[in-house]
Amino acid sequence: MSTTTTHTEKQQRILSYLREHAQTRSYFKSRQIGEALGLSPKEVGANITAVLANGGETDLAIEKWGYSSSTTWKVTLSMN
Repeated sequence: MSTTTTHTEKQQRILSYLREHAQTRSYFKSRQIGEALGLSPKEVGANITAVLANGGETDLAIEKWGYSSSTTWKVTLSMN
């Protein structure tokens, strides 16, 4: 599915990572995403928050789930 909204390169990398891994798991810590992509947890959180503020993604439901040692995100991949 093509995305009509514009995302930064970091946001695109994060969304691609989540799409790829959301098929096998639902919860992601900003710290773990950052380690996988060479970003800080703060960069991950800021970029996910920016994506959500712009209406999110049609194929991903992302929800801030918790905060302990790193923000946890609940991610659901929609099977349209």
